[in-house]
This record gives sequence, C-alpha cells and structure tokens, in this order.
Amino acid sequence: MKELAIRLKRGEDLKKKLQTICIENDVDTAVVLSGVGSLYQMKIRLAGALSFLEKKENFEIVSLTGTVSNGKAHVHISLADEKGEVVGGHLCEGCLTDTTCELVLGILEEYGSGRVYDESTGYDEIVFEKVR
Repeated sequence: MKELAIRLKRGEDLKKKLQTICIENDVDTAVVLSGVGSLYQMKIRLAGALSFLEKKENFEIVSLTGTVSNGKAHVHISLADEKGEVVGGHLCEGCLTDTTCELVLGILEEYGSGRVYDESTGYDEIVFEKVR
C-alpha cells in the first residue's frame, strides 16, 4: 500500500477534494487512514438516509473513515462542536474546511473496485477485486 498525504486549506470542500485528489493522482481505490482538522460549515446525511444535518459553526473533525473508489467517496465523519457535543453521519458535499484538514489516504494498489447495485440494500455497493 502506498500513502498520499494532503492538507486542505480554508474553504475547500472535504468530499469534493477527496474525490478530486484520487482522480488527479489516478487512484482507483483508497481508504482514509487519517483525517484531522476543522470545519466552519457541515452537511452530513444522518442514519436512515432520509435527512441531512446542515450547520454553519465551528467544528473539530474527531473521526473520518471510509473509501474512495473510482472517484466516488463513501466516507463517514464525526464532528464536535464548541460544547464538545458530537454528531456523525455520511460526509456530503458542503463540509467546508476552516483552518486546516490534514488527510492521509492509503492507496490499495492490489485492489480495484467498482459499484454494483445490491437489491438487498437498494444502493450501489462497493465491490473489491484483487488485481495483483
């Protein structure tokens, strides 16, 4: 596995940047190894995929985990507000970096991936394939 480390600057959209980084670096499949920083705006999809939570205030990223396959990110995020209260969910476009976001991605060189519709979930789910 190779690693890729990037720092996002103020105003950059976390999800868009994750996807762009992989496309620009010709990365087929990656995992988020680490993500630390802050946001001044967040948008996450809550459990059940029926509603979104959007807020404009200061947040610390306390966890970031997921995959990027073929330029599409499936990432979950946990954020703490100024009171230390934590909320989490599915990372959506609209999470904007405040002071910084330091990302470390693991590039899975021995695996390719794609998405296939899964009737049991109703979603296109990732399928990993060992290529080497």
